[in-house]
Amino acid sequence: MNTKSWNNIKDDVYGMKGTSGRDELERDFESFKIGVLLKKAREDRNLTQEQLAELVDKKRTYISRVENNGSNLTLKTLFDIVEKGLGGKVKISIEV
Repeated sequence: MNTKSWNNIKDDVYGMKGTSGRDELERDFESFKIGVLLKKAREDRNLTQEQLAELVDKKRTYISRVENNGSNLTLKTLFDIVEKGLGGKVKISIEV
């Protein structure tokens, strides 16, 4: 049986690191992670999507979209959700 690592599969299907297909996959994954982290933080604070939406002046459906796919989320909205809605802090790092 020939098994491949997840990195090998990503290389084969999406291309090597630095190619447009692979870069898009990595960005999409980071967006997905943001949504998962926000959902976990909301649930840890025992808030419903509706309650969080009210705290940040958004609709529940918007919060749902963010949690399911964090893409198209502005930094301002991210800060509002985390700081105003969840009482947390945002830390951002950049790798070059």
